[in-house]
Amino acid sequence: MTVEDGEIRLDGRPVRTPGRAPLATPAPALAEAIADEWRAVGETIDPRAMPLTGLANAAIDRIAPDPVRFAADLAKFGESDLLYYRADTPEPLVARQAALWDPLLDWARARYDVHFETIASVTYRPQPEATVARLAEAVAARTPFELAGLSPVVTITGSLIAALALIEDGADAEAVWQASRIDEEWQQEQWGEDELATQARDARRVEFDAAVRFLELLARE
Repeated sequence: MTVEDGEIRLDGRPVRTPGRAPLATPAPALAEAIADEWRAVGETIDPRAMPLTGLANAAIDRIAPDPVRFAADLAKFGESDLLYYRADTPEPLVARQAALWDPLLDWARARYDVHFETIASVTYRPQPEATVARLAEAVAARTPFELAGLSPVVTITGSLIAALALIEDGADAEAVWQASRIDEEWQQEQWGEDELATQARDARRVEFDAAVRFLELLARE
């Protein structure tokens, strides 16, 4: 398994995506990491053990043919971001949300010059049109590979703003993960931990970490 100009090759021939396109990335570090996944393959290919390959396949086969549409769909999360909807009681939960969510909103306000409407409710509240448009522009500016890494971060956390902060160095991965877990952890503290819920959380964390690593490798020179 070798890497030539960002293209992963096996016995001199290009490895191909499910859509039959050559598996190639714009970042040498990411290409090498994907090649390492292929080098670790045994007799049977297990896609779960090759998350970077899966994200690259998505970038090439699903996103690159129509990045504008994919970006627009992802940007819709900015209309009902997790960070907008707050608890009104109890006070410890209110304070916990403020401590982890307010810095992310403050970063986005400064970065994009926008205003957010927050509410102590789960009832939908529209955001200003200018805010929605500015967040959409920020997503649309991303490459297909960046969108491939951003997408699972957004869907797992429920926050487009947190995902943008992550890719633009406005917050680190652990801060983003912890911000997404506040409500779930609060429920566990009150009612105890459920085994199935724990397994689901661990699976999400694996997927989240893979997406973060994909973005980090993509950003390396």
